[in-house]
Amino acid sequence: MGAVRRRTERIFNSLVKRYGLELVPSDVVYDWQRLSALPTGPPAPEDAVLPAGALEYLRPDNPRLVDLRDRYKAFDSRVTTPALWTEDIVRPQDIPTFRADNAYVWQHRGPNMQETAYALTEFYIRSIDVLGLLEKLSEDELFGASTFVFDQHVVSRDLLDSILEMYFLERHLGLFSRDGFNVLDIGAGYGRLAHRMTTAVPGVSSYLCTDGIAVSTFICEYYLSFRGLSDKARAVPLDEVESALETQPVDLAINVHSFSECTLATIEWWISLLERRDVRYFMLVPHSGTTHKGELLSYDGKDFGSVIESHGYRLIAKDPKFGDPIVQNFAINPTYHYLFERQVASATGS
Repeated sequence: MGAVRRRTERIFNSLVKRYGLELVPSDVVYDWQRLSALPTGPPAPEDAVLPAGALEYLRPDNPRLVDLRDRYKAFDSRVTTPALWTEDIVRPQDIPTFRADNAYVWQHRGPNMQETAYALTEFYIRSIDVLGLLEKLSEDELFGASTFVFDQHVVSRDLLDSILEMYFLERHLGLFSRDGFNVLDIGAGYGRLAHRMTTAVPGVSSYLCTDGIAVSTFICEYYLSFRGLSDKARAVPLDEVESALETQPVDLAINVHSFSECTLATIEWWISLLERRDVRYFMLVPHSGTTHKGELLSYDGKDFGSVIESHGYRLIAKDPKFGDPIVQNFAINPTYHYLFERQVASATGS
């Protein structure tokens, strides 16, 4: 009987391995790995924790969103033609629950997105948190955010990723020691890093959020206002970015994940803008698994690292998201953080 079972297992595994599957005994599977333990999906808007008035405003027929969509459709097609972010990627129910597990932030999908990996991430951050960011920043679970509680502390991917990104900038730019520092966030989504950075970093004077997707700008406008950040952070519609940078030069541009979801033409458009506006630093966080033999891959599978370099930017730092190699293997959504600096030729051409 045992021989028949082993032969059956070998035949079955040979059939399913081509689909990335494998048959394993149930007694070696942890509870969190079982299908029954996987999340059932984001909450419906009526079940999510929302502030007063959110459902009424965050609607697909809101005149402000309709206007933004019309303006984006009339803008340069190089930056508005979607690769991944088509009209239907943000569903109507995702607009009020924009912090749930959806296109903006995968919270249960992707590498290592189970509860144990969140716990490992939280404990890792505690081990490096010399600035006490886990205590300074809080998570309120609004707008459908998925949360976990460890040591009586509520955390989310929003919170954990933001802290790690700020520590990268602290290591390489001394972020928390700077004064009058201005930031441009390209592909800012709903504005989660703007919220965290302007709350935690006293020297950030201005934080501009922009996005190639109209609904993202609409949500970001609402979110930054709701968080009371209008004195430092604002969402800039795509057709106002150039003029905004003329009046408010920035020191650092940031792109978290969205270049991995763009075509090479779109990335070229944005990097050209940074070059024209003489933005000195550029921080990049690609999607996990979108690098190949040192190349940074766009959504259409092309190396965009050479595009960044062609516009005068040199890589000055590349760190794994987690400094410990074991944590990098098993904590949430492991990737790399990149920092580029614009190289400006001297007057003598040397």
